[in-house]
Amino acid sequence: MASPWVAAATLLVLVWCAASGGARVAGARPLVGGRGAAETKKAPLQTSRPFNIAHRGSNGELPEETAAAYVRAIDEGADFIEADVTATKDGHLVCFHDATLDDTTDVADHPEFASRRRTLEVQWTNVTGFFITDFTLAELKTLRSKQRYAFRDKSYNGESRIITFDEFIDIAVSAERVVGIYPEMKNPVFVNKQVRWPDGKKYEDKFVAALKRRGYGGRYMSPAWKEKPLFIQSFAPTSLIYAADLIDSPKVFLIDDVSVRTEDTSQSYDEITSDEYLDYIREYIVGVGPWKDTVVPPTMDNKLAAPTDLVARAHARGLQVHPYTYRNENQFLHFNFRQDPYAEYDYWLNDVGVDGLFTDFPASLRRYQEWTAGGRKG
Repeated sequence: MASPWVAAATLLVLVWCAASGGARVAGARPLVGGRGAAETKKAPLQTSRPFNIAHRGSNGELPEETAAAYVRAIDEGADFIEADVTATKDGHLVCFHDATLDDTTDVADHPEFASRRRTLEVQWTNVTGFFITDFTLAELKTLRSKQRYAFRDKSYNGESRIITFDEFIDIAVSAERVVGIYPEMKNPVFVNKQVRWPDGKKYEDKFVAALKRRGYGGRYMSPAWKEKPLFIQSFAPTSLIYAADLIDSPKVFLIDDVSVRTEDTSQSYDEITSDEYLDYIREYIVGVGPWKDTVVPPTMDNKLAAPTDLVARAHARGLQVHPYTYRNENQFLHFNFRQDPYAEYDYWLNDVGVDGLFTDFPASLRRYQEWTAGGRKG
């Protein structure tokens, strides 16, 4: 007779398969979600080296923000799985990056939704497409996910559905070791304009309530945090400050290109990363998550210019720095790294000295860190 944790793991895999449209779970080991915390003490989150943050799951290999991509990322050794969290027309929180469904689902193949296509303003720009906020959760579950980039593996297109925030959390807490979550409050200004909850609450209220309902909370490195590690991230500083009154979990302020305006203020990220502003917002956050080209801008010929002082200024204020995104493919590597993703990791972890990396390929970052655990390799 199978042991209880094996039976539980089998059930979890079946749930994930159902979420993926009854398809294979993309080669992930079947029992990655295995034994429950009540039966076996889980291996703790590693905190001795920079964090390996699986950007939208292992999305370099599988369609982003899907159960399969998150299970694969855990299987590959990610410390945290990252998700963009938005809302449906009927108020459910789901994991999805874009405001529109066009680029990563088969919505265009559904004639029943053809009339939904329209134009709205998102973060100061007019965007045309099928907006996720115009669909109910039941309607979204009829769609299938696809790979964003044409040069990546498309063999898993059509196998996975959009998952809810709760389903995402299920994947993390069911892992056989402690795995952190790194959800983003995505487009909060836009979502609050498009979605109305019957109780009058805001998107940020619902986001935090979902986390607290699942037992998340606790300051960075507290016992409660180590049991259920969490970073809350957002490009909207006012949303982070609002959330700070609702939950004491650590928060990370995301930073775009310095010329871009934040979605919730009229300030550019250049203004909002000044010493004065960092002194102000550090009371609410534990770190910043800058676009890597904001930290080290590239030249016109795709080489690296001198680093800015952002990392040094953040570290001087006790803030962590978790840049995004490390995609490893030749299309995204600067010439300095000679098409070698490990050279890029080495530069950012050792020369720039960041505290975590968002990567589309968590397996390669894990291998690099394991191979260099004894010290920097020449």
